[in-house]
Amino acid sequence: MTSLSSPKCSIASGHPRVTEAACAILRAGGNAFDAVVAAGFASAVTEPALTSLGGGGFLLARTTQGRAVLFDFFVNTPGHGLRAGELQPHFLPITVHFPSCEQIFNVGLGSAAVPGVLRGYLHIHRRLGRLPLTEVLAPAIDLARAGVTINSAQAYFLKLLVPVMTLTGMGRTLFQPEGRYLCEGDLFRNPELAAFLETLPGEGERAFYEGELARQIDQDMREGDGLLTAADLGAYQVIEREPLPADYRGFRLLTNPPPSFGGSLIALSLRLLEAREAGELGFGSPAHLALLTAVMQEVERRRAEGYLSPADLGQPGLSESLERVRQVSGGTTHVSICDAEGNAASMTTSNGEGSGYFVPNTGIMLNNMMGEDDLHPEGFHVSPPGVRVASMMAPSLLLEGDQLRLTLGSGGSKRIRTALLQVISNSVDFGMSLRQAVEAPRLHWDGQQAQIEPGFSTVALAALGERWPLNQWLIQDVYFGGVHAATPDGEGAGDPRRGGHAAVIESI
Repeated sequence: MTSLSSPKCSIASGHPRVTEAACAILRAGGNAFDAVVAAGFASAVTEPALTSLGGGGFLLARTTQGRAVLFDFFVNTPGHGLRAGELQPHFLPITVHFPSCEQIFNVGLGSAAVPGVLRGYLHIHRRLGRLPLTEVLAPAIDLARAGVTINSAQAYFLKLLVPVMTLTGMGRTLFQPEGRYLCEGDLFRNPELAAFLETLPGEGERAFYEGELARQIDQDMREGDGLLTAADLGAYQVIEREPLPADYRGFRLLTNPPPSFGGSLIALSLRLLEAREAGELGFGSPAHLALLTAVMQEVERRRAEGYLSPADLGQPGLSESLERVRQVSGGTTHVSICDAEGNAASMTTSNGEGSGYFVPNTGIMLNNMMGEDDLHPEGFHVSPPGVRVASMMAPSLLLEGDQLRLTLGSGGSKRIRTALLQVISNSVDFGMSLRQAVEAPRLHWDGQQAQIEPGFSTVALAALGERWPLNQWLIQDVYFGGVHAATPDGEGAGDPRRGGHAAVIESI
């Protein structure tokens, strides 16, 4: 299979400066994979509340020859070399207050899992990139040293995470300089990160995973009730996987395979959405909203029972779920890039909410993935050390036949799968343009009630409210994800819920 090349490149990300970094690399002769790695490093500077080199992520890559591979550089469970009695979580709970609901997260040294982003970016560049690493790193180094102005979206994220960003002295130095917390319009600099990035072309990730930095992390963790050890860091590897395919109304979605469950849950959602011809219901109609809510509720029900995919359910269980749907229905960031050669890159990364701990002399905050309850449905620290943590993240590609049609992914914790489900359905079922599909109002079933963005009709909401409890939001919000998407024919859409930004450039 091959992809048709296009005279244009399309890029969508969570920040204008990230999109600019990717554009600069493409204009310099790099491919989509050089550009997505450059964007990832730039994101670590410009979106510090959402992603970090101390977090985890995934890249779904498809080359111009049609070969697709999922690079899994998500986090591992920590604790190699520790005794069983030492593998107890030591968390600091914090509450994040969204405009219309709240969610509790656990931070502190005990929440840090084995990070994969740094090793992942360098692995991807070695495998698929072609520009020198110095060129790929240059935009991020410039941003970290010169500084980036905090925009409204990043100011909002930072405000949500004040307790995390100011937990340590290094955090206060970066985010509360001169005693005042950063807000919109302020300049954010991270000179230690710039200096660290400059070492990578020569030393690679060795110091971080095997050298002096790894030993310092180990010491800090042992002194502060953390579980991450030098042995954990030294053993970490990027895994290359076959993408998970899911067919939907003549299209094929390639997405994140097990052990992560986000892609499998999207596959199950799409299978259930086929219970009705959504396009005939009319977007935002009472029947459409009822269908979406019924699908989300059924997926949540099946997940609680331990089923994550159509294959897990088997035909009898799938038939039961389809019948129930028929009866009722009457801080993560993402970069999507399609280059002019036919390559596509869909990359989602996250630092969770961040642990609050910074690796000395690097400007890198480690993740809090061991403290996120949605990643550990069976309980915290149940798995032994060295196990790849499952994730809701689902970077995806939508194909029609052998031709790529859409590159997409989202941040948003538990809302990732429902955000992607709705954007895919908006595109396939309702024929929306990419921007319309991304910006259309969304809903999310949280297990107890339907969270609803503004934009749906009063009639449809009244009908929905007769069947399910509703929580109606006054604004579109980051809570509902942030889908950044691009097409190979020169269309991009950055989700305004997360400060998204898209660009299209002519091929060189």
